[in-house]
Amino acid sequence: MVQTTANQLKNRLRRADGQLQGILKMVDEGRDCQEILTQLAAVRSGVERMMGVVVAENVKQCVVDESLTAEQQARLQSALDLVVKTH
Repeated sequence: MVQTTANQLKNRLRRADGQLQGILKMVDEGRDCQEILTQLAAVRSGVERMMGVVVAENVKQCVVDESLTAEQQARLQSALDLVVKTH
């Protein structure tokens, strides 16, 4: 995995960890279920986006960019961006 992507992934994981720690605190404080569910949904969304980033990076590593035309590279990047955005 490219170092920049690895650093981005680690930052996202730290953010998710912080959110989970916050949720634990909310549970200890007896906060409203709706608030807790909202935060859990945010964590889930972040994890799913991380999964998309990992999949997209894996696909990019499996395809040698030099073997693709500029148009093919643009189409591949567009498809990978869509995976990251929707996952």
